[in-house]
Amino acid sequence: MKKYLKNMVAASVSACTLGIGTIVSAADSVNVAFFLEWGTPNQISKVDKVYDDAMGVDVNWTDFSTGVQMTEAMLAGDIDIAYSQGLAPFVTAIQQGHPLKMVAVAMVYEANDCFIKNGLGIDSSNASELEGKTVAVPINTMADFAFKSYMNALNVDMSTMTIVDQAPPDGAKSLADGAVDMACIFGGNSSKEAGEVGTPIMTSQQKIDAGIGSFDVISVTEKFATENPDLLKTFLDITDEANAAWKATDAQLKKVAADAGMSVPDVKSQMAGMIFMSEQEQLDKYFGKNGIAASAAAALGTLFSDSSDGITIAKTIDGSFLD
Repeated sequence: MKKYLKNMVAASVSACTLGIGTIVSAADSVNVAFFLEWGTPNQISKVDKVYDDAMGVDVNWTDFSTGVQMTEAMLAGDIDIAYSQGLAPFVTAIQQGHPLKMVAVAMVYEANDCFIKNGLGIDSSNASELEGKTVAVPINTMADFAFKSYMNALNVDMSTMTIVDQAPPDGAKSLADGAVDMACIFGGNSSKEAGEVGTPIMTSQQKIDAGIGSFDVISVTEKFATENPDLLKTFLDITDEANAAWKATDAQLKKVAADAGMSVPDVKSQMAGMIFMSEQEQLDKYFGKNGIAASAAAALGTLFSDSSDGITIAKTIDGSFLD
């Protein structure tokens, strides 16, 4: 691992220049949030303990159902790094004044689907018939962002709808039970279950034509970023190397599927629609003065709250930890 070795050499040289009695303060363990049902290349490094070896600390991984739960855990001091937190819950946290930073983009992917219950006779051509219906949506997540984007694009009056806040597994079950007319979902298993009883409101091509897409972020607490910059940089380096090494081989797919709690065919299908950018690609396209990260976050903030001006959001987007 080229970057890992580079960091270790640099750390060794730095340590040798310290005077006797100097104490370097750093965390002795790092707590990372992630999603089940969300296959990613870095799960191989997670399972193989590459993060632990490279960072020189115990890396503890905890799975969450939504990005909102990740935020709550970070604010409680239980999580240092949230891997693949949705942009929507990150922006919501920033708008509420919480001390978090976006330090990288986990992946770019097609917007989450909202599945309409089969048999209702509703699709994108007559979407206005969803007015007055009941919809399951995990509030303030990227599925919520997708839901609002679809409804806006299809000119559906959301104020007439009954919106039930449900995590994807619960939303898929409610759709199957007939308790809701549409469910907005993320996650491989939940999406598969919803797809067995419902149909996406928009096709992939319709999403592209409407300019509706998604990306997840790697977020951290300001405290962790300030006190442990080297650990954070190494975490991002290992993630970058895992992305670069991803070839979707049978062995890789099997290992990721086992850790994600999915079947190999399902994880292969899911990951085929994901784009994992290099650190340089992230710096070139997403971070910086005119980067996509700030503009997307500001737009999302406006969609969720008319009071957002995007300025506070932009200040929380920090690409300096990417090499």
